Amino acid sequence: MKPLNILFISPYLPSQIRARPYNLIKHLAQRGHRITLLALEPSGEDRSGLNSLHTWCQRVQITPLPRWRPLWNGIQAIASQTPFQAAYSRSPEMMELIKKTQAETNFDIIHVEHLRGAELSRAVKGGPIVFDSVDSITLLFDLVRRSGPTWRSRLLANLDLVRTRRYEGQLLEKYPRVLVTSPRDREALAQLSALAVKTSVGKAGQNSDSQMQKINDRLVIIPIGVDLDYFTPLNIPRDPATLIFSGKMSYHANTAAALDLANKIMPVVWQRLPETRLVLAGKNPPAEVLALSADPRIVVTGTVPDLRPYLAQATLAVSPMRYAVGMQFKVLEAMAMATPLISTPQAVSALQVQAGQEALVADTPQAVADAAITLLTNETLRQQVGQQGRRYVETHHDWHKAAEKLESVYYDVIMERRAVPV
Repeated sequence: MKPLNILFISPYLPSQIRARPYNLIKHLAQRGHRITLLALEPSGEDRSGLNSLHTWCQRVQITPLPRWRPLWNGIQAIASQTPFQAAYSRSPEMMELIKKTQAETNFDIIHVEHLRGAELSRAVKGGPIVFDSVDSITLLFDLVRRSGPTWRSRLLANLDLVRTRRYEGQLLEKYPRVLVTSPRDREALAQLSALAVKTSVGKAGQNSDSQMQKINDRLVIIPIGVDLDYFTPLNIPRDPATLIFSGKMSYHANTAAALDLANKIMPVVWQRLPETRLVLAGKNPPAEVLALSADPRIVVTGTVPDLRPYLAQATLAVSPMRYAVGMQFKVLEAMAMATPLISTPQAVSALQVQAGQEALVADTPQAVADAAITLLTNETLRQQVGQQGRRYVETHHDWHKAAEKLESVYYDVIMERRAVPV
């Protein structure tokens, strides 16, 4: 198959933090495809991946998204049917850039990233679009409204749930392929699309069987991977008793997990093993997470230049998520570093891990604490779980395989478009 000319549109800068588009671009380029990246740059965005992106892409062009723009977009969205997440990245400058870029170059396929980038696709004229939903935001909001860490997060999820449900239900009418990271997210979008189909069938008398087949054909799982050369075990001695939880701490699900760790799990661990430390590693910790560092046994790092030494030095990684959608990078990165993992079922629901082998899975704070005590006091079991976790990631989450599957999706969409009579 001939190399493709790909227009990749992203509402943020791909990087080691925005790892899915970053690694897909990297591996698509390694497979010989020519990529033009148009990306918005929200205020405070991580620019560390730009040098690599310029190496991999034929062209990289960035449009700033100033702080006032998402606020203004949100105000305009209040009286519309567009959910806040979709309206967030509306940018007249980016829309013009997309039109200009398409006028200059003929692209085989257009790739649009995330619900925040969906409105940008309105500027695309001609050419098949593959839309990477990543996760189902409707599913996420439904979980947040019930289990969010603050009244504000629960309120915002409730406010935007109905509009997001309707918007995501229409994705398959707009795009020939919609990508997700996990079976659970695929099922959520399939149900939303089926509901939209039933509504349209009732109005227009369409063939519901054919519509349902379209749903099955157009929703594709592309799992996330791990850069196995980057996240690899390091020759660093592990601490005797340190737990680590990593992730963007301002994200409400991670905030909830950090608070549960400090307030519900660690007190149980400290009763048995009082010297145990907890490291909360990730950017933008909110005030309630920062306040946890008043306890000398808890370290809140904020942004770290390289997460790997923290994972390599920790005795255990813990991911006590109350709720989660898609696949969790924090889980796969810890496993790739051979750091023994303890997780709630929510954090590994999209994976094929065998509880007790590649990870320990516990469903309550007491059970998580008990699992931590077990591993902290059993070095042999720690080594077994860490090694099996690494092997699992090597087998199931290689970016090479994800990019190969994405490439086949591109070719399928292009061939389908050529087969349609003019």
